[in-house]
Amino acid sequence: MKPYLLGIDIGTSACKIAVFNREGTVIDSAAGEYEVYYPQPGWAEQDPEEWWRVICSTMKEMFAKSIVNPEDIAGIGIDGQSWSAIAVDKKGKVLTNTPIWMDTRAFSICRDLNETVGAERIFQLSGNSLQPSYTTAKILWYKEHMPEVFENIDKILQSNSYIGFKLTGHMTQDISQGYGLHCFDMHTGTWNKEMCEALGIPSHILPDIYSCHDVIGTVTEEAAKESGLLAGIPVVAGGLDAACGTLGAGVIHTGETQEQGGQAGGMSICIDSYKADERLILSYHVVPGKWLLQGGTTGGGGVMRWLEKEFADYEREEGRKTGKSSLDLFNHLAQAVNPGSDGLVFLPYMAGERSPIWDPNAKGVFYGLDFGKTKGHFIRAAMEGVAMSLKHNLDVAKEAGAEVDVLRAMGGSANSLLWTQIKSDITGKPIVVPSSDTATTLGAAMLAGVGVGMYLDFEEAVKMTVENKRYHVPNQADREVYDRNYKMYRSLYENLKDMMSEEGEQ
Repeated sequence: MKPYLLGIDIGTSACKIAVFNREGTVIDSAAGEYEVYYPQPGWAEQDPEEWWRVICSTMKEMFAKSIVNPEDIAGIGIDGQSWSAIAVDKKGKVLTNTPIWMDTRAFSICRDLNETVGAERIFQLSGNSLQPSYTTAKILWYKEHMPEVFENIDKILQSNSYIGFKLTGHMTQDISQGYGLHCFDMHTGTWNKEMCEALGIPSHILPDIYSCHDVIGTVTEEAAKESGLLAGIPVVAGGLDAACGTLGAGVIHTGETQEQGGQAGGMSICIDSYKADERLILSYHVVPGKWLLQGGTTGGGGVMRWLEKEFADYEREEGRKTGKSSLDLFNHLAQAVNPGSDGLVFLPYMAGERSPIWDPNAKGVFYGLDFGKTKGHFIRAAMEGVAMSLKHNLDVAKEAGAEVDVLRAMGGSANSLLWTQIKSDITGKPIVVPSSDTATTLGAAMLAGVGVGMYLDFEEAVKMTVENKRYHVPNQADREVYDRNYKMYRSLYENLKDMMSEEGEQ
């Protein structure tokens, strides 16, 4: 058996590539950025061909400087962002940019279908309410607004399945990404042709469904030339980024829970039976026989990314002088502010909001400003607001019957000791931090490892690769102030949602 596994992560703002040995140690890694396009309010889209170009250039650069030889890679796993709707023709040509998970342009289509087909009927089959963020509405948006694209669709692909196609020439659909389409039967893991017909989605544009660790093909000669890989390397179907990150964080047993600190926020609770709630998100785990009850928010690490981009000129300059990152300096500013940010409360609805409020018109809000507030207050309030959106989802999950004891953190936000502690304090949950930066690509690589036989099963894969780095325990001394702010957080949205809706309809 060759010694290495390759994981590819198609994130919202960048791709990440990492080579692991059997023990889960990163041998080499690289990343490459690409654009998110916002052509109109409520729209957010990307060019899948740009993903592929950046992956290829990043891969070649990594191999050129690496001790890793492509000949030593035993298998490739791919994870990707949710709810893409990549329209390709019979030759695999991308027909248009894909709306991504933040895109809410199809709001009216969802409203009409929930009335004509029936919101309850849709939910009972798919386990998810029909919302504009999902793949379903985007396909039907093509049908209504881009008929020339819709008529030429051979298949609709997800982010990871598109890269899998570019590598192998095979068009597939992995089971963990099936939840993006409401003609996917969450009870059986199959396409439901009756619901396809009811929704107006031709069943022939839906690829065959594969388990996430199934080998779908091998790297072609053409893909090898473009990417620097070796032709013939097995490629598995891969899966949803949140699900791969959940695996990479070691969550494979019922009740174990991943806390997501990437561009988006939220959590994924591992369950062993169907348990749907209209306010949350239900998907198959990348681990066979398991589901994930998820909370997915628009405000996660992306909130800090936005703050840094717009307000960190001074910190970037200081960082150049001191050798520290601007985000580290942001942490120092926030650390100096009292828990509760002296009454400054932030709603992190920076691209509408997904679960549990499902409001595409929701807006980001800072409440409680006065002359005593500093940049540090804004940064800490942003951290606390994201933590409160996590708590909101956990509270709803508890109402749905999914109790959580411990959170396992992943994503770039988990590198902030302060932010992770704030999440622990606000949710009241202990947090374990494995290797946070690589959890998602590790999960993708683990799928490949199981698929090609490097690991006997997922139990062995987790036992060999996942190592806990830090532990955070809730600080009860700050409970009162956080509870007060959380009540304000919930009240702010309830009092502002009508105004937000009126603005969104203009």
